[in-house]
Amino acid sequence: MVRSVDEESAVDPWRRRSRRPRRQMPLWQELPLLLIVAFCLAVLIRTFLLQAFFIPSGSMEDTLLVGDRVLVNKVVYDVRDPARGEVVVFRGTDRWVPQVDGLPEPGFLGKLGQTLGDLVGVSRPGEKDFIKRVIGIPGDRVACCDEQGRVTVNGVGLDEPYVLRDSPLDLPPDSRECRSRRFDEVVVPAGQIFVLGDHRLVSQDARCQGPVPIDNVVGRAFLIVWPSSRWASLPVPETFAQVDVVAAAPVPATPEPVGQVLPFAPLLAVGRVVASSGRSMRVGRRRLHS
Repeated sequence: MVRSVDEESAVDPWRRRSRRPRRQMPLWQELPLLLIVAFCLAVLIRTFLLQAFFIPSGSMEDTLLVGDRVLVNKVVYDVRDPARGEVVVFRGTDRWVPQVDGLPEPGFLGKLGQTLGDLVGVSRPGEKDFIKRVIGIPGDRVACCDEQGRVTVNGVGLDEPYVLRDSPLDLPPDSRECRSRRFDEVVVPAGQIFVLGDHRLVSQDARCQGPVPIDNVVGRAFLIVWPSSRWASLPVPETFAQVDVVAAAPVPATPEPVGQVLPFAPLLAVGRVVASSGRSMRVGRRRLHS
């Protein structure tokens, strides 16, 4: 038996409705919606995952040049601490002085662009944001110099091919200014890192401004993304593989009274391991000057 079109529609009205072509959104409505979605995604990525930073000074030359943009991984140090040789972005302490090479004061449009750029992670750095290379981690003994004029970590001299312009050896150390290559041995405190710029002649770094709390680290710079002619990764130099790891100081054992059983001994052992690790929970997020 063959049914007519009217009979078929009467039997299944939903089928007829589903065959109607969907109404297309006009371009003038669709484009702003797409832009808003893209902007929100960029803000989420900038806040939690990756962020591009502008290099404002020459303290990391020739690894990083003024005007370069680097991509920073903001998640990696949520699962581990910074390692020797990595280039990191961090917020300086009160001792750290902003270091910018002749950036003009922006006008109204410039400030508006900076605000929008900051939301998506492509703005210029704040006054307390820096980028340096990690030389020492908690417990390391960092000093300069050995017989060859090299920085030493745990007594091992570093061969640093990335340092093309080093500070002079004949200048006496000055705790207020990083002009001399030489500095006394520093034992990096727990929860902090010792950082230096690759352009030691002009870099203001931990030699005179002190170590940096790990909690202040924003993330690891791992890629130069702009200009396109300088596209390159930022790996850890091989020289840091030669540095011996400082053995943790042994925790003195608590004398156990004779004839007394300590039912909480396993819990005490766990507490000692946590206490000796020297790591603390990070709260909130942080956010470059070189």
